[in-house]
Amino acid sequence: MLSLIGNVLWFVLGGAAMGLAWWFAGILALVSIVGIPWARACFVIGRFAFWPFGREAVSRSALTHRPDIGTGPLGLIGNVLWFLLLGVWLAIGHILAALANFVTIIGIPFGIQHLKLAVIAIAPIGMTIVDKRAAR
Repeated sequence: MLSLIGNVLWFVLGGAAMGLAWWFAGILALVSIVGIPWARACFVIGRFAFWPFGREAVSRSALTHRPDIGTGPLGLIGNVLWFLLLGVWLAIGHILAALANFVTIIGIPFGIQHLKLAVIAIAPIGMTIVDKRAAR
């Protein structure tokens, strides 16, 4: 129940804007055929940015205990390219939203969530979104 209340407040107080920003980044990534894997990640993380409470982002290698293409050297190269092209802007958006939320006491949990999303915006490749209960 607390997750639902948190998600509704989050959506109204800035989550919708950042979720749309992620989806816009996904549309930009779709413009080139090469950007399709990043676009898919943008839509998944955008959905997470709309309703983050009760879910979390974890490394796929930590979850599955085995490496894959996104958690190895190619994932590192992909994350660097992502950061230079789109990730830096999403991270700045989340940091600015976090600062705006930190102004009020009720906004502190939302600010913390924005900072977590800013970290994901820096390097989303190799991450997956899971329910918090399933991640434990």
